[in-house]
Amino acid sequence: MESLLNSGHAIVVDIGKTLSKVTLWSRDGQLLDRQVRPNTVVEVDGLRRLDADGIGTWLVEALARHAAHPIEAIIPVGHGAGVVAITGRGDDATPAFPPLDYEQPIDEAVMAAYRAERDAFAVTGSPALPAGLNIGSQLYWLDRLYPDAMAEATLVPWAQYWGWFLSGQAASEVTSLGCHSDLWAPDTATFSPLAKRMGWADRFAPIVPAGATMGTLRPDIARATGLRDTVKILAGLHDSNAALMAARGFDALAGQDATILSTGTWFIAMRLPQEPVATATLSDARDCLVNVDAFGVPVPSARFMGGREIETLIELDTRMVDIAPDQPALLAAVPGLLAKGTLLLPTLAPGCGPFPDGQSRWIGPSVDGPDDWYARRAAACLYAALVADAALDLIGAKGHLLVEGRFAEAQVFVRALAALRPDMAIYTGSAHNDVSLGALRLLDPTLKPQGDLLRVTPLDGDMAACRDRWVAAMKVPA
Repeated sequence: MESLLNSGHAIVVDIGKTLSKVTLWSRDGQLLDRQVRPNTVVEVDGLRRLDADGIGTWLVEALARHAAHPIEAIIPVGHGAGVVAITGRGDDATPAFPPLDYEQPIDEAVMAAYRAERDAFAVTGSPALPAGLNIGSQLYWLDRLYPDAMAEATLVPWAQYWGWFLSGQAASEVTSLGCHSDLWAPDTATFSPLAKRMGWADRFAPIVPAGATMGTLRPDIARATGLRDTVKILAGLHDSNAALMAARGFDALAGQDATILSTGTWFIAMRLPQEPVATATLSDARDCLVNVDAFGVPVPSARFMGGREIETLIELDTRMVDIAPDQPALLAAVPGLLAKGTLLLPTLAPGCGPFPDGQSRWIGPSVDGPDDWYARRAAACLYAALVADAALDLIGAKGHLLVEGRFAEAQVFVRALAALRPDMAIYTGSAHNDVSLGALRLLDPTLKPQGDLLRVTPLDGDMAACRDRWVAAMKVPA
């Protein structure tokens, strides 16, 4: 594929669950600027909604900062389990209602009826998830909340909504449709029987490749930002799959049995096996799933809500576990935790992860866990490593593992994971070789990540015995 970046720069718009980010890149893959906005959840009619309007206002302001640069393309990236219903045509097209936040609980009767309609995991690779984490459950409810609007709406996944916002052209794309949605059949690369039966398949915007150009920048956005109206807007893709695209650029991972552990609000492990594996045998009851990569290929995956759990545990910004100045003190707290047997049992995100029904509690000297500020944060990282280890086992991860995203800088986490999996070569890379770089590689697949992979040194201490104690404690009632 020839590079679409001939002489100018590109912008990646990454609208995640927790943060929205706009990054500016040179044509040779150099990060030039990064802007970040914390996302909020808004309430409309008593329901949690994604703040599409607030993000949109900020996005226009963020893009205006780059008016002096020769921007050639913008690539949108979005979290999974988001869908927008667009009604009207041309300049009159608009979201019919604010999109649901996937953590909004769904009416129990509606959910029960939906669960009876779902296809089997062997067909879709989608586990039955709580609230609106299956897009199908959202659509099933929205058809009842807004029957008239939904009947005439064009549906677009969250990443492609931002492509529509910028270009006025609607499209769908497989990494978003194949992300635990209940809407896609990975083995046949078509909409699921459920999506066809409910009429949703016909309502989704046409499916295009992630690297396809949806259109050019809308004239009103061009005027508001100072960017040229010839800027190309790509279809874009699901954020975790963008991380997969970035990881594929490392020569050390090419041709290897490799797994990418993308860390953020969600920790998502995606395996690239050397030989095809039977995805139908994955444990859907333990939050395994089949993602679909940018080329439509099924990807065995497992996940848990690690970032949210760490945030709940330390009751502060999750960056407090990965900031560089605190790493020596956090590492120094680990021997005391292991000696005392201080561990947290899963799960802090009920219904999610390898232990969806687990009752979270501390084991060790205190039922409330460590009082010391460093010890508590270190314990949060040990917890994340133990859950990640279990998730990796579920997809048969072996060979090489690349940890990327917000928690790759958390030394206790990555080093504990390396100690738990001594037969794997575990790496981290530059913080800039992440989702945004993966999106950029849609423009130029020859782009290589900046810098080398760093091999993680395993944590000192008997982490195998720690894991045994942790697993045994889960079998003992509180």
